[in-house]
Amino acid sequence: MARNYQYGTNPRKVEPNYKPKRKPTKKKINKKPIIKDNLEQIKNLKMEKREHHKNIAIIVGMFLVLLVVSYRDSLITEKFNEIQKLKSNLASIEKTNEQLLVSIEGSLNLSNIEKVAKKKLGMKKLSDKQKVYVELPKKDYTEATTESIKIEDNSNWFQKIFNKLFKN
Repeated sequence: MARNYQYGTNPRKVEPNYKPKRKPTKKKINKKPIIKDNLEQIKNLKMEKREHHKNIAIIVGMFLVLLVVSYRDSLITEKFNEIQKLKSNLASIEKTNEQLLVSIEGSLNLSNIEKVAKKKLGMKKLSDKQKVYVELPKKDYTEATTESIKIEDNSNWFQKIFNKLFKN
């Protein structure tokens, strides 16, 4: 084989020593008359297709069931997390409430009230001139009840007659 030199950057083209085989073109097949064997094969193919479709439907159904179960579990988890957040908020609010109750109880002693009354409200203690004494008579103002209490007898007429005859 002789070498052909080619100048430049293009590579040289090499032609193969053989011709590639071409795929044969599909020829039109003449339809043959249907034979009983062909009918049985067609029935078998249809049965296989039905089974195949049935299996696919079962797989899709199982997938949908699993999808629904996982969605339900995600909703349950979401609600559980929401409940936990609400419980933590409740705990913090109760803690704040207890702290406020303690601060209220601490501010209710008389010395604190007196300080607040003097500073904020400008109040002063009473002087002797402002005091007024009231004398009350030593008479007792309570009264005894004068009403008599009647008890109703809820017995029937036979019991009333029986009681009158045998109690006397």
